[in-house]
Amino acid sequence: MPAAQSTTKKLDELYDLIEGIEIAMFTTRRADGHLVSRPMATQERVTGTDLWFVTDISSHKLDDLQSDPHVNLAYYNLKSREWVSIAGIATVTQDRNLIKELYKPDWKAWFGDEGGDRNGGPDDPRLALILVEAQSVEYLVVDKPRPIVLFEVAKGIITGSTPDVGEQRSLTERELRTQAAREAR
Repeated sequence: MPAAQSTTKKLDELYDLIEGIEIAMFTTRRADGHLVSRPMATQERVTGTDLWFVTDISSHKLDDLQSDPHVNLAYYNLKSREWVSIAGIATVTQDRNLIKELYKPDWKAWFGDEGGDRNGGPDDPRLALILVEAQSVEYLVVDKPRPIVLFEVAKGIITGSTPDVGEQRSLTERELRTQAAREAR
């Protein structure tokens, strides 16, 4: 049972970090093998360990995902120096009920009003959701006050030693799936 508590604690830390950062660099692989990253806002957590993003169905990233659904999400908090890297599998859905559940009025800013039902609202046929099912997670938790972190960085520059600014943690696919199964009960 201690492993489950540890996984739960790590997931809570992970989501606290993500909520504090908001924008992920969402990386896909094009059909020609090149990697492409673009900023995307993580949507509110629904259930489980998965992450949701909203997109336009005409987006090139959907072409990328069709040829290779493997993605990486990278988050970085400049103030705290905390970061998150999530490797996962992306799927796309236009499930209207789910879109309505996750919908935020600020989505309209990214879709514009083209008239009729193409108005950026929850029934806009251009809206799609990308679900990223995490397979592995790496992240850094900074548990020191900012002045100590700055001191550690300065000390590293002067001495050539690696700054001790926090603790790097990870979640394996097994931990993620076990926790998801628990939450589904």
